[in-house]
Amino acid sequence: MTSLENSQSKGKILILATETCAYPGADSVGQAHSNYPTNTFILRVRAPALFPEQFYLDCFKKGISGIIIMSCGEECPYEGAYKAIATRLDRVYKMMKEQELDIRRLRLTAICTVCNRSFLNEVNQMNTVVQELGPPQMAQN
Repeated sequence: MTSLENSQSKGKILILATETCAYPGADSVGQAHSNYPTNTFILRVRAPALFPEQFYLDCFKKGISGIIIMSCGEECPYEGAYKAIATRLDRVYKMMKEQELDIRRLRLTAICTVCNRSFLNEVNQMNTVVQELGPPQMAQN
């Protein structure tokens, strides 16, 4: 089994990591040679508030089993961005419920540049959820 096949059988986890905090935090995990599930894919983003609600549902439709939004939290360099993404995710959670998707598949967390344990904890928790729930099944409208 190739690593791609292995990651698909485990369910894919997408991490949206802010370039100023969470992405350097993920990099520090790699530099520390820490291991985390191979079904994890990290996307470096300027600010997760830039993604519209439908983006998350589209990810689930395309086979992503879990999404972790790792941000700077209240320390975001873009004023109001953290509050904006939190408000947006409230709407996404409502949309997920309408599609009969378990809202545990989507998480927002603050990760700093040296938060190795927090990063690993978030990834491992999401991996547990993804294994428990299996692939996302969207409701047919």
